[in-house]
Amino acid sequence: MRIVIAAIPLLLLGACQVSKDNANGTTSVTYNGDVAENAAADVGNTLQNVAGDIGNDVSNESAKVQNKVGDKDHNSQANATENK
Repeated sequence: MRIVIAAIPLLLLGACQVSKDNANGTTSVTYNGDVAENAAADVGNTLQNVAGDIGNDVSNESAKVQNKVGDKDHNSQANATENK
């Protein structure tokens, strides 16, 4: 999450367009809101995809753990019988 917060100023900086006029010795900086909006939408879509992938991985791993553990009560009874 910290990376996303740090990336916001970079996105805003990327939306700035700098032009230099050598004849006058001036430099102008303009902000293009469309570029910033598109970049923010791309970041949001990427974050949604990453969150979806993490959610799917968690579901898959929890199913694997549940299959591995099985019925806890049944295993406890079996172990108690074997230890007698």
